[in-house]
Amino acid sequence: MSDLVKFKFYETALEANRDKQVLAENGINSFIANEQLIQSDWLLSQAVGGIQLQVFEDDLENAEKVLANYRENEKFALEVEHTIEDPEFDFVCPKCGSNHIYKDDRSTSFFGISLLSSDRYVCYYCEKEFTH
Repeated sequence: MSDLVKFKFYETALEANRDKQVLAENGINSFIANEQLIQSDWLLSQAVGGIQLQVFEDDLENAEKVLANYRENEKFALEVEHTIEDPEFDFVCPKCGSNHIYKDDRSTSFFGISLLSSDRYVCYYCEKEFTH
């Protein structure tokens, strides 16, 4: 069996877990290192090199191709439900009509603490950003 190698580095666990899921759906085993450490103390991120996605050396080339294909092809994105029961909001996406949406607080939060209220929303299904 080959050794684990550092494949990619991330600032957030969400990005690392998304890519781990994409690799898993394509039969590639991967592991996330430093996730718990950085989530418990984000100041250590620079010291340990961020959150790392690791793959086996034999899978390195294939993993690069899979993630490159994922980013180039929007239809390859992870599937989400178009409509859900008991949605959080009482309106739908203007592009696709899905009620599976979330509030985008990226620009109004500081380390996960919301400072201002945002009117920006994002559709899980088609990734359309809109205001309401």
